[in-house]
Amino acid sequence: MTRSTRFILLTFRVLPLRARKKFFRALFLLYYRFSPRHRLITLNNLLRAFPEKGTGEISRIGRSVFRNMGTVAAEFFEIPTYQPGELPPGVIFTGREYYENALARGKGCLFFTGHLGNWELMSVAMGFVGIHANIVYRRLDNPVLENVVLWFRSITGHRMIPKGGASESIRSLLRNNQAVAILMDQNVAWREGVFVNFFGRPAATTRGVAGFALDTGAAVVPALNVRQADGTYHVIMGPEIPVTRTGDRKRDLVENTQAFTSYLEGFIRQYPDQWFWPHQRWKTKPYEVTAW
Repeated sequence: MTRSTRFILLTFRVLPLRARKKFFRALFLLYYRFSPRHRLITLNNLLRAFPEKGTGEISRIGRSVFRNMGTVAAEFFEIPTYQPGELPPGVIFTGREYYENALARGKGCLFFTGHLGNWELMSVAMGFVGIHANIVYRRLDNPVLENVVLWFRSITGHRMIPKGGASESIRSLLRNNQAVAILMDQNVAWREGVFVNFFGRPAATTRGVAGFALDTGAAVVPALNVRQADGTYHVIMGPEIPVTRTGDRKRDLVENTQAFTSYLEGFIRQYPDQWFWPHQRWKTKPYEVTAW
């Protein structure tokens, strides 16, 4: 652990969790109010995703999205207090059998997930119950925050794999019957993905999960974490999603990526205030493919 990492950890660990939640929620709500760019991105995304909802409800969800981000930030600094081998307090875990069934087949397990609920707490829960994955991630621009996040994630037994140039390594891990986790709810450049329907709009989506599954025969298992009304969390793993194999690779990449994306969308529709709507999910446009 670097000195800067230790300083940040100690600074926020001084505050009790309840006070820390109040602080971070207030901070993110202030950001929502005084950052018109991110507020407008959030509201525009919500309006287009839920045209049936009124502006009042959209505004309420928008504020709740930033409140959830504050909750995630506050709970992040609680991770070092959790006891390995035990679920964090207030976390229910279901679906471990889908992971075990995947490894029993000997071809690895591909988890796909998204920024829903408290995604960091989900990785902690998985690690502490003995489910260790190789997590593909995008490097953060800030090196200090990068060190903090990597340290927190690594103490649960996961291995972090930087996105970019890791394809062969991922295939090798799966062929050696290991687990790999990939976030697939973020925008990508058109060269890196395929366009699938997401909330009624074409969204450039990583083809990695579908491609690795087709190449290795790994089982594809969704893993998500949602906050319940009482403040507890439910980590939901599986069931396994069958992979379509028609022999037409382009078609298979699109159809499977659509199936995985539709699964994510179903959960986001149930918990719209817990997803990361400030992200420019639809930034890459289909015309960029034909214009190149």
